[in-house]
Amino acid sequence: MAELSHFEELARRLGGVEAVKRGLSRALPPDCQPASTTVLALLHHHGEMRMSRLAELLDIDMSVTSRHVAHAVDRGWIDRAPDPLDKRSRLLSLSPRGRELLRGVSARSAATLAEALADWSDEDVERLNELLARLRADFGTTCRTRGERHQRAPGPGTADAPALPTTPSSP
Repeated sequence: MAELSHFEELARRLGGVEAVKRGLSRALPPDCQPASTTVLALLHHHGEMRMSRLAELLDIDMSVTSRHVAHAVDRGWIDRAPDPLDKRSRLLSLSPRGRELLRGVSARSAATLAEALADWSDEDVERLNELLARLRADFGTTCRTRGERHQRAPGPGTADAPALPTTPSSP
């Protein structure tokens, strides 16, 4: 196991990840919040689902999820349909307009990252992707285990959001 000082440095460096996320969010359309792109990416990746499943994937409270969904529905990015198994519930799915938005956001995000990391080798970018995926997987497992012992308050969008689509294909 690494020394404690390495983990302290990692904790400080993770603040820099927030700065990168803020930079990427500047490329979003004015009415598109970063949380909306996470919701759309999850629907793209997982397909149609109930609001409760989306809240679970986002690891946030149902009321917060509902606000994010309402924002996206109002803009035509998400469709809601009755759940054939439970008429009281609705199924959420990505609308064609949502797919279009997601493709555009993905292209802008990829271009922004490509410009910022232009002097990085393919191997460095690939290694960073691998390490971030490993960090997310290990951290998520640890938090879930700890959360069973200590009731954890719902946090902000902590979903392991899939990569935004970069091609015009549908799920």
